[in-house]
Amino acid sequence: MQISRRLLGAGVLGAGLVGLSAQAATPATKTPPPAPLFKATLDKARKSVAPYLKQRPDVPVPKDAGGGYTHERHKDNYRVIREAGMLYAFTGERRYADLVRDVLFAYADLYPGLKPHPIEAAPQKGKLFWQSLNDAVWLVEAIQGYAEVRSVLTPADRQRIEANVFRPMCAFSMVDSAKTFERIHNHATWAVAGVGMTGYVINEPAYVKAALYGLKGDGKTGFLRQIDELFSPDGYYTEGPYYQRYALQPFEVFAGSIERYDPAKKIFDYRDGMLVKAVYALIDLSYEGKFFPLNDAIVDKGIDSPELIQALAIVYARNKDPQLLSVSTAQGTVAFTREGALVAADIAAGKSKPFNYKSQLFRDGAKGDEGGVAVIRSGKGNRAQALVFKATAQGMGHGHFDRLSYIFYDAKREAVADYGAARYLNVEAKKGGRYLAENETWAKQSIAHNTLVVDETSQFNADVDAAQPVPTTFLTFATKDGVQFASARLDKAYGEVTIWRAVMVVERPELGRPVVIDLVRARGQSAHRYDLPLHYKGVFLDASTKFKASTTGLAPLGTKNGYQHLWKKAEAAVPEGGQRLSWFNRDRFYSLNYDAPGVSKAFLTELGANDPDDNLRPERAVILRADNARDFNSVSVLEAYGDYDPAQESVRDILPSVTGVRLHQDGANDLIILTLKTGQTLAIGVTWDGEDQNSVTLDGKTRTWRGAFGVTG
Repeated sequence: MQISRRLLGAGVLGAGLVGLSAQAATPATKTPPPAPLFKATLDKARKSVAPYLKQRPDVPVPKDAGGGYTHERHKDNYRVIREAGMLYAFTGERRYADLVRDVLFAYADLYPGLKPHPIEAAPQKGKLFWQSLNDAVWLVEAIQGYAEVRSVLTPADRQRIEANVFRPMCAFSMVDSAKTFERIHNHATWAVAGVGMTGYVINEPAYVKAALYGLKGDGKTGFLRQIDELFSPDGYYTEGPYYQRYALQPFEVFAGSIERYDPAKKIFDYRDGMLVKAVYALIDLSYEGKFFPLNDAIVDKGIDSPELIQALAIVYARNKDPQLLSVSTAQGTVAFTREGALVAADIAAGKSKPFNYKSQLFRDGAKGDEGGVAVIRSGKGNRAQALVFKATAQGMGHGHFDRLSYIFYDAKREAVADYGAARYLNVEAKKGGRYLAENETWAKQSIAHNTLVVDETSQFNADVDAAQPVPTTFLTFATKDGVQFASARLDKAYGEVTIWRAVMVVERPELGRPVVIDLVRARGQSAHRYDLPLHYKGVFLDASTKFKASTTGLAPLGTKNGYQHLWKKAEAAVPEGGQRLSWFNRDRFYSLNYDAPGVSKAFLTELGANDPDDNLRPERAVILRADNARDFNSVSVLEAYGDYDPAQESVRDILPSVTGVRLHQDGANDLIILTLKTGQTLAIGVTWDGEDQNSVTLDGKTRTWRGAFGVTG
């Protein structure tokens, strides 16, 4: 059934849908005092809403982009509607219901006469906001507040609000923004959630049907299809954790509405409990409370984001997993919902248990066959580490050209970093808070990431349409012999060049502490320039090779594909054999021992060239270069060590465990030999051809191992 404007306004019931209750839950009766965490949330909402009980919110004619006055006012207004509605639900105080009514009356006067937003900055304009996405967010938030007070409003009040606000907004989503509504994308998730939730609240099954099954009702688009296509079997969202956080709220709150009004659908069981898995996956895709900054991510976003707070409460109310309570405690607040009150009560009752962060692979793609993200964890407490290996699909338009890259965390912060997005979210002075030009010229480019770059270009020539259909091949994710191992292969990103990469965290008695090993090989059919960057946090200390610094003037490392933004600060000729480089970050030392046959140059760079508006952070990197080479091979060992205390003016444990590394290749086999400060050696074999029994002979000694990798003496 195609949705039409006539149907949108007529209240025609959609075929095949259950009858909907138009009533919100009754306001709370007298109950025991709320748990401390929820009381703080309730008090905060009271304080936030209090000024509007005396002076109603401003409802201006929209004119500003993100961060501007009208943009922020309309955001503030949907917050007031939602919070006042919940305050009525929890207190029964009529003044809060009246506030919801009066704010929506103001929108009933404004909205019918609105034209598309005057700012030309998005493919799909909104009316209240510069893009239709924000209008959908407004609808999701506002309908929650309205649902709590609708039953106490007069029929005339309901008619005025629904006919002039909610129905026209749904029409805007389904007709004027139909292209967005029908996408498989986070923008569409917000749109279908807003329309579907509105359908339940105002008793319009046609809206619900369109939201669940698409405008044609055939299930090829809509909410259920989005659950099918946007998440992998492990709960990983294709655009990465930052956008998983953003999309999670409409997924979960709409699911909550479905369960409330139509429990027979058992939406939280759909696709093997995908909407529960997705919450756990997002929590697991974090370190020290911050999400891994994959793709278009704002670096400082973390588990305390409002979207996850609300989603966590919804899931906890259904599975009562005490691990989620410890995450909520770390968030520092609870959702201002009935589920949030339950979370707070169970925390106060002492039911919380620590969340079990563990090493795991998150497959990508609807079927789990488009690569994935491997998260390898080691250590405990202040020395807990996490290695994140990204070998995913493209991630649609928000994806970066960074496959086979990695990030490394140590001592509660990034040690080897990913830039994330070039954006100052909602900072009006920085392009209205939208993505900056440097997001395309730097942040998405391959050289901005810790991955192999071929011929100073980006993977797939930075073409999303070329990259999206080509998956990454994940090869191995396994643990044995004190080695946590992940490997993958990338084809077609650079024409005839195939790239393999394996990363591993090794924790063995010989070492005394965990070390990261990174193994890269590429095979081409003609000569290429290969660059392998490592973007590190901290300051350069020293190296076994002598760098010649540029002390009187700087020049960019290149002219395009991100290279134009890198100042070449120093350069060194790299001799054959194992080399070493070290840096320092606050209270920790880091050494990088590497052996890269064919690498002839190394560069020290700093971000900031060709950046007239000072949009880029001045971050550092070391880049290894092999010129005029058909193939590329390298191994590196990254080790974190030491303890620097400026207050006590003391330095402890200043020597790394690993003093050198050697790479030996024999066909499809790589042999990595670490030299330790004790004089011992540790050898690890890796094979790329899938053979189960493998061996390499070096210096008259044959070393064998079984499977993709193994410690071999």
